[in-house]
Formats: sequence, structure tokens, C-alpha cells
Amino acid sequence: MKLRKLMEEKSLDGILITDLVNLRYFTGFTGTTGIALATEKGRYFLVDFRYVAQANDEVVPNGFEVVVIERPATNKINEILKEENIKKLGIEDQNVSLAEYNDYVEKFKGLEFVSLGDSFTRIRMVKTEAEVKNIKKAADIADKAFAKILPLIKEGAVENDIKTELEYEMKKLGAEGPSFDTIIASNYRSAMPHGVASEKKIDRDGFVKFDFGCFYNGYASDMTRTVYFGDQPSEKHLEIYNTVLEAQLKAIDAVKVGVSTRELDKIARDHITSKGYGENFGHGLGHGVGLEIHELPNVSGKAEDFILEENMVITIEPGIYIDGFGGVRIEDDVVVKKDGYEILNNTTKELMIIK
Repeated sequence: MKLRKLMEEKSLDGILITDLVNLRYFTGFTGTTGIALATEKGRYFLVDFRYVAQANDEVVPNGFEVVVIERPATNKINEILKEENIKKLGIEDQNVSLAEYNDYVEKFKGLEFVSLGDSFTRIRMVKTEAEVKNIKKAADIADKAFAKILPLIKEGAVENDIKTELEYEMKKLGAEGPSFDTIIASNYRSAMPHGVASEKKIDRDGFVKFDFGCFYNGYASDMTRTVYFGDQPSEKHLEIYNTVLEAQLKAIDAVKVGVSTRELDKIARDHITSKGYGENFGHGLGHGVGLEIHELPNVSGKAEDFILEENMVITIEPGIYIDGFGGVRIEDDVVVKKDGYEILNNTTKELMIIK
């Protein structure tokens, strides 16, 4: 239905899908090589002999006919296009390489190619209940793995070593793997918004920032917690942490159907600015989460403004970063509900002091 509606909206005779994320979304295919072609007359999934059994299990229940091909796939695609008299073909211009496009032009003569832009990403913004369930499970795995590795935060512990243990714990709990390059940034490195884990050893009396997540059944989670390692945080540490926490709670409390993403960003940003740290919050408030770790809608004052819809899943992740001192970010995955929200992460957001 979604593909047919898109064809009608763009007056297309067919849509070619090659991006693996979009293939998984529309066909259910979890392999690494395949092409889908949707027309008014049929839904075709083209694979070579390596993936025939898998395709039969995964894509046939979703209404696609498995077509076994020999390379190059363009020969069979061209045959179908001619048989069904396809004149206008939608392609994923944001994912198709120049070489692939040139091949299409050469092989599919007489066709008009139509850019799909971010159409698929927009379709994927609103999740089904099954998708939300997968993201919720991924968030639960991340929560439980984080609790397991907290005792590893000790003086002299290496960020990369803790990263390895964190990702191992997530795998043991059922994750397919990390959803992005795990960030563990201690002490002065916590001021780096995307300071991925390094060989730095953790010192006392500073923040340790963890930003991580995992894939479960193809769906991503994304969470951030910042802890303090030492006997007693300074007034400045407490001020920064509490400012970020207050901003995050204010923004989450405003989440519901009909609210704009720019409005959410402004709520958090205004609070941080009121405390004198506006210049230290240099990124957007959040983003969508799904089959990819960063999806639409963007939650930012500088990006396109989106109106929240039921079952969108977004992150809320304000931060303050001070070079040479440290930084704090707190992040949750949040499901938009008709009259509010559901936070998928359960790890406490009160400042954890690890002595």
C-alpha cells in the first residue's frame, strides 16, 4: 500500500529499491544482496542463487515474487520494465552511485528517471507497533548492559576496554551489534560531543560520558548517560549536570502529537541559555531512530520543522560541553503518544557518583 501510494503521488509506473535499509523495510529481506522492483502489476524481488531460500522465507509473505537472476541484475530488470511498458521509474537518488545511475541510463533506454529524494525516510518516520517493540527491546538491552559495566569504571581503566565489555554485554543480551561507534569520553574528553572511546585512561574527579546503543531485529537504540567518577563533584560539575537534566526533562514533558520539533529544541535550548551555557550546546536536540540510528524527523532549531505524529520515535539529548573541563549529555529514546510520550530507557538520570 505504501509503495502504491507513493507511485500515485509521483505519477510513477514503477519504483526500484536497492538500499538495504529500504529493502528490509518494504520487503522484510535481511540479506546483503538484492533488488526490489514495484510496478502497478507486480512486486518483484531479484536475487541470485545464494539468497533464494532466504528470500522465499522473508519477502514472499510480504507480497513479493522471488526472481532468480544471474548478474548483472539490470538485464532482468530491463526485461520486466519492457514487458510492463514502464516509462517513469522512481529511483533512490540519495543512495544510487553515479556509476550505478550511468548504468541505468545505458541499460534502461527511453526511461524517465524520477528522484525519490527522502520519500522512503519520511514513510519510515511513523513506526508500527512491531517496530516500536523492537526499538524498546534494543533500549532495554542497552540499559541492562550499562548496569553491568558500571563497576569497571575505576582509576586507570581504559575507555576502549570498557567499550569492548559494554558491546560484549549487549551481544550476550541478544543484540546484533552496536548501532554506532560507541562513545566513552572521560574527564576533559567528555567535552567532545562525539568523542568515541580511545586509549585514554580514566582519571578521578571528572565526568565520564557514555553514548551507545545496539541493533535488535534490525532496529536501533541510542542512549547517553554521564556519570561522575570521584569523591565529590564540584559546584560547577553539579550546575552543568543539573542544567542539562532540567532541559531534558522539560523537553520530554512537552512531547506529544501536534508539537513541532523546533519547539522541542527551543524548550531545551532556552533553559540551557538561561543558565549561561547557550554557547556550549552546539548541536540539535535529537533525531529519529529506527532501522537507522539517525532518521527523520530531525529535532533541531536549524533543520526542517516536523510536526510530531503518534508512534514517531525520537531522541531527546541536550548537552553542555566546556573545553578543558568536561561535558554532559543525557539522552533517551522517546515514543510519541497521542496525549504524551513513553520513555524507552530505564537507567536513572540522577547523577551517579562512582567512588
